Amino acid sequence: MNDQRIGKILIVDDNEDLLKAAKIFLKRHFAQVDTETNPDLLPILTHNENYDVILLDMNFTKDVSSGQEGFYWLDRILELDPSAVVVLITAYGDVNLAVKAIKEGATDFVLKPWENERLLATLNSALQLRQKKLEVNLLKDQKQTLQQDIDNKFKDIIGQSATMQKVFETIERVAATDANVLILGENGTGKELIARAIHRHSRRNREAFVGVDLGSITSTLFESELFGHKKGAFTDAKEDRAGRFEQAHKGTLFLDEIGNLPLPLQAKLLAALQNRQVTRVGANRPVDVNIRLISATNMPIHNMVYDNSFRQDLLYRINTIEIQLPPLRERVDDIPLLADHFIAYYSKKYNKDIRKASEPLVKRMMKYHWPGNIRELQHSIERAVIMSNHNVLQPEDLFLQKMGQPEQKEESVSLEHLNIEDVERILIRKALQKHNGHITRAADELGLTRSSLYRRLEKYGL
Repeated sequence: MNDQRIGKILIVDDNEDLLKAAKIFLKRHFAQVDTETNPDLLPILTHNENYDVILLDMNFTKDVSSGQEGFYWLDRILELDPSAVVVLITAYGDVNLAVKAIKEGATDFVLKPWENERLLATLNSALQLRQKKLEVNLLKDQKQTLQQDIDNKFKDIIGQSATMQKVFETIERVAATDANVLILGENGTGKELIARAIHRHSRRNREAFVGVDLGSITSTLFESELFGHKKGAFTDAKEDRAGRFEQAHKGTLFLDEIGNLPLPLQAKLLAALQNRQVTRVGANRPVDVNIRLISATNMPIHNMVYDNSFRQDLLYRINTIEIQLPPLRERVDDIPLLADHFIAYYSKKYNKDIRKASEPLVKRMMKYHWPGNIRELQHSIERAVIMSNHNVLQPEDLFLQKMGQPEQKEESVSLEHLNIEDVERILIRKALQKHNGHITRAADELGLTRSSLYRRLEKYGL
């Protein structure tokens, strides 16, 4: 029977005899029953424990009959935890007071002395309400994450090449299992699309797919982002928030750029994966999580283990199955298909009547090295669709006449005839090469906004 008891109850009343009697009765029905005579300790108590129901006296010794102390602490509790379920108790059966209590956020109202069975029924109803509130809060967090994915542009993986057929075969084999998957590949090869495909073909496809770019999360925000936080845990924690692990409960968690994670954070991630539990920042109670893990990196993660920059035990945990994505230069047969897809998408998005790429342009695209892979192709075609005045994209629309030669010699500027525009053009080109055509990272390194970098790319024909 004990194993079937659920729910954590806190009773706050200045009558110690009442507290003892209530605890003796209620601990037979609930997993935990705590009592307290001093309401000033409520902030500490609710911080240290996630109570499902708080049974709160309306009148303490300072204020015998008006109920104002009860209303004050009701407000404080709901301020600390908006999803708290509070049942107010009083010895004075004032209907107006009861109505006011409900309006101000109380879940229910009981009179003392109470009948035990009536009190039990009230607390059971309150416990069900608490569980519903927590479910709603989690669903809201999941919905917010899912909403960010609704406009995901390219849900299907495009490719007919032999290398991609092997990838598709692997997806079919592993998707139906819950095996952890590690996806390896250069920047822009479509690692997230592969992760989504695995999720869509898995038994978890009706649940959330939650992605996290570990390369963009600072060390200080790592725990809050992945494990969640309690309201007030730090300056900007204005409300309770489920972390990505909780949001992905029963679904799939995708950890992108996992090779960028510093060693101390690798240890915290490993502990969460091993225990299948997370503890929100500012909380003491761990939360069980049930996830399917997919990770990805563009870094030589096996070499990093030998260099002691990536934990071997974490690598064993995340790579039950490995999928190696080929770069675009190794699947050139897919370039015409990808180009047609992007042209159709961006023509519709920007209300342009562009039907396809010309044969000369297709040939140039298939000869180009594409250091930024599919992402670079996508950005290049988007810009071409915006700027082109043709119904069929021409080679000059994609500016491949300058960027389509992978074996270019190192550019230099003569100090005798130093020109600021030449220097800027060379710096932009080097930044793009360094970051494999990734516009955002190149802009960050140059100290520019994305729009400013795009203007300069247009200006210099890059």
